[in-house]
Amino acid sequence: METAMLITAFTTLFVVIDPIGLTPVFLALTQGLSPAQRRTIAFRACFTAILILLAFAFLGDELLGFVGISMPAFRIAGGVLLFLTALDMLFERRQKRRKSQSEESEEDPNDDPSIFPLAIPLIAGPGAIASIILLMSQSSGPLGIAAVLGVMLGVIGIVFVLFLLASPLENLLGKTGITVATRLLGMLLAALSVQFILDGLASFGFVN
Repeated sequence: METAMLITAFTTLFVVIDPIGLTPVFLALTQGLSPAQRRTIAFRACFTAILILLAFAFLGDELLGFVGISMPAFRIAGGVLLFLTALDMLFERRQKRRKSQSEESEEDPNDDPSIFPLAIPLIAGPGAIASIILLMSQSSGPLGIAAVLGVMLGVIGIVFVLFLLASPLENLLGKTGITVATRLLGMLLAALSVQFILDGLASFGFVN
């Protein structure tokens, strides 16, 4: 896989999954729990998200073919979805939605947040699923597939590490730092999503 494609894969998944933005949500969902309990929840959430993304990475093309959707069409739809995600990040709607989901989970103190809402839909959400299918479709050969999967595992590994370091990171960045980082990542994701749309249109002959 070319270096540029590898960088694109990492940037896309990192921005879509947004480990930095997930950190305060993880703190809210695990408030009052011991470090050991937090580690267990973090591991379970990340492991479940990996399984979900692996399933779509290998079965995504077959699923699209079964319902009669071409890859260029899915690439355009995925680009639109990622662009909407970027808008949410730029205007802080994403964080408000995550806060709402965390508050719903907190209504039941015995509820385990590792599967919902952490693994689904916060880590392995629609944007991440669309991204992994798109990236797998653009990879060539076993080396390219391995590289995309390695990038996905690396990004979720970053999520896991940040979950373990959630408390000191929150104190270090502060609310303002997290907001600035989220908006910068949103701008980057918007540009990447437009590129996905242009690639899909090019397959139909609309863009040279």
